[in-house]
Amino acid sequence: MATHFTLSLSPSKPFKNSTFFTKNPFLHFKKPLSITSFQSPQPAAAAAVQTFWQWLSDQDVVSAKTPAKPGLVPQGLGLVAQRDISRNEVVLEIPKKLWINPDVVAASEIGNVCSGLKPWVSVALFLIREKFKEDSTWRPYLDVLPESTNSTIFWSEEELAELQGTQLLSTTLGVKSYLQREFLKVEEEILVPHKQLFTSPVTLDDFSWAFGILRSRSFSRLRGQNLVLIPLADLVNHSPDITIEDGVYEIKGAGLFSRDLIFSLRSPISLKAGEQVLIQYNLNMSNAELAVDYGFIEAKSDRNMYTLTLQISESDPFFGDKLDIAETNGLGEIADFDIVLGNPLPPTLLPYLRLVALGGTDVFLLESIFRNTIWGHLELPVSRANEELICRVVRDACKSALSGYHTTIEEDFSSNKASLMKNLIKKELDQVPFSDYSEQSTSLVTQGLSFPPDEKLKRKELNPRLGIAVGIRAEEKKVLQQIDEIFKQRQSELDELEYYQERRLKDLGLVGEQGEIIFWESK
Repeated sequence: MATHFTLSLSPSKPFKNSTFFTKNPFLHFKKPLSITSFQSPQPAAAAAVQTFWQWLSDQDVVSAKTPAKPGLVPQGLGLVAQRDISRNEVVLEIPKKLWINPDVVAASEIGNVCSGLKPWVSVALFLIREKFKEDSTWRPYLDVLPESTNSTIFWSEEELAELQGTQLLSTTLGVKSYLQREFLKVEEEILVPHKQLFTSPVTLDDFSWAFGILRSRSFSRLRGQNLVLIPLADLVNHSPDITIEDGVYEIKGAGLFSRDLIFSLRSPISLKAGEQVLIQYNLNMSNAELAVDYGFIEAKSDRNMYTLTLQISESDPFFGDKLDIAETNGLGEIADFDIVLGNPLPPTLLPYLRLVALGGTDVFLLESIFRNTIWGHLELPVSRANEELICRVVRDACKSALSGYHTTIEEDFSSNKASLMKNLIKKELDQVPFSDYSEQSTSLVTQGLSFPPDEKLKRKELNPRLGIAVGIRAEEKKVLQQIDEIFKQRQSELDELEYYQERRLKDLGLVGEQGEIIFWESK
């Protein structure tokens, strides 16, 4: 019996709330206040930062001797060194009294009604409630939080249309759908029955805002803290040039005889006064994950990833046997394989593909006698029919996925080049203080291109979201082309591969030096 299976590469891994705060045990900071122009936000932002700093000072958290303080930077807000800082020097320490976590929610006026909620939902409702209160004790902190970021969960329908065909679009829509379900649930259980606890009606937009803040700014699994927002610490920005994660931050005791805890942040590199304190958010995140969590992507190829999702069909007559073999080897009915640009295929991908495609005369390998050794057989080609099938199905799926994009890779390359040029212009402009611009300024020349004196107005036109969309489209297509090329090459080698039957005959000594089959004659 021939085995038929299909492979769809378009959908991404489903969004699961169980991994919301557990997929990364380290800090999840964000790129705060994604301001593409400082012209209008600058005065208001500066005033909010000053109020925030005074609030921290009143709490005895910072002083004039604190090595770093908030400041306006190209990304929006960040931490700026007030003096020269050595590598691994502590730049700030935040006591537990200023943390926002489920314990703070439990002690608040909404603690009782939130006791049965998911931790992130309870903290989200706390943030929303405090944001509504003009006299909130957290007002100085709330006023420096962004209304949105460039995270794809905040994109408009028109902007999301630029992600057509991408796995990032599927992931983003999955997150938005999850948020809507959670909001409807909390609305029914908390918001409507206890509407007197909130000074204004809570909307899905409010709920999405709080989700975005927690997704990007909170951290988990750090000395018993499952979900914590740490004011001031969450202003630190990301640098792709920093490759150190460990030892940059920690939670420790406040002193030898104190039971209080403090959060401590160190600079991973040496800094001069006036430079930003930067860290590495997470070396293991893909660009799609960075886009969802923080609203930016990187140019590094190892951030470019495409996820192949394979499944053993329940209609397969050997479903039970195949599932048992998959589970014995650490996989399951559904298996995700992350393909990274420029990297070899994951070592378990081909064995799983061969298992899913196993049929016809090859099904004898599913018999119990082979149960302890079958995975070793699947790590090598089983039969020409099996190998040909997986090559054809994977290549067809790649072609189908590539046809789902509304642009070609050449068009993306052209758009990406233009986006990179805009970023170079913006980087150049960000070196010039806002006060230095004038209507009579001379033309700016960057990379051999000349721009008119009103370039400061063009800053408003720079669209980082389009840059993210173009970058994601281009990188996914590159990975798909890489996968297709791998299996195209394998197709061309089908006649040269050694399959199970040949290997078995060799083991039995029934194949000669030239590959001929040896027939033994009885005497």
